[in-house]
Amino acid sequence: MVLFPTVNFSGMYWDFGLILAFLAIVIPWRGKVRVGRLMKRPELAASDRLSLYASTIASQWVIAAIVLWRALARGLQSTDLGITLNNPWKVAWVTVGLTLALCAGQFFGLRKLVQFAVEKRGPLFRITEKIMPRTSRETLVFVVLATTAGLSEEFLYRGFVFALFLKLFSSSLLSVTYAGLWSSAWFSAAHLYQGRRGIITTFVVGMIFVLVRIYTGSLIPAMVAHAGVDLMVGLCVPRLLKIL
Repeated sequence: MVLFPTVNFSGMYWDFGLILAFLAIVIPWRGKVRVGRLMKRPELAASDRLSLYASTIASQWVIAAIVLWRALARGLQSTDLGITLNNPWKVAWVTVGLTLALCAGQFFGLRKLVQFAVEKRGPLFRITEKIMPRTSRETLVFVVLATTAGLSEEFLYRGFVFALFLKLFSSSLLSVTYAGLWSSAWFSAAHLYQGRRGIITTFVVGMIFVLVRIYTGSLIPAMVAHAGVDLMVGLCVPRLLKIL
């Protein structure tokens, strides 16, 4: 075992390489292009938001299914991917504590942000304001979207990508640290459309989720907290802005 990062490419199959490239290049590019087009429009209709939600839900489930198929086909185990529940009580209290802490932080942050003048809220908030649900029907579909994001994105980045980098750096003493940093970098890249502030925020949150995944051995706390934070944004922003 060595301290400095050495890469073991024996576990880097061609399909794993394609998945990493897709997550690092195609997903960020597609998200930035799509959000850029939406932001050029003065206003979105309900049908636009519903279409955005539905297509995102479908694409995330398809991507997650393909990655799970290839991961299992290449010999990764459920424990490698964090799809496990070895200590239910630990997972339960960590899930509750993490979700409450992040949701509370998100709520108070949003409440403070809406007190600023519109021009000082930043581009990330303008994106959020435009794509958040306005009607009960949109809200219902958004709940499915938030749940999907929590499940699929945590599986992809804290499950598959983390497990893959852990194997790549397996000969280093700091392999867990390297895997956490690189998987968080991949996660933040997926949020390129949110701008610099969004990239930094998602990297920090990604590291928190990685630490929790390592501590519990399970993706459940991160999945629940991720979905909870997204729901907090979707349910609170329209009400704080009084657009519902």
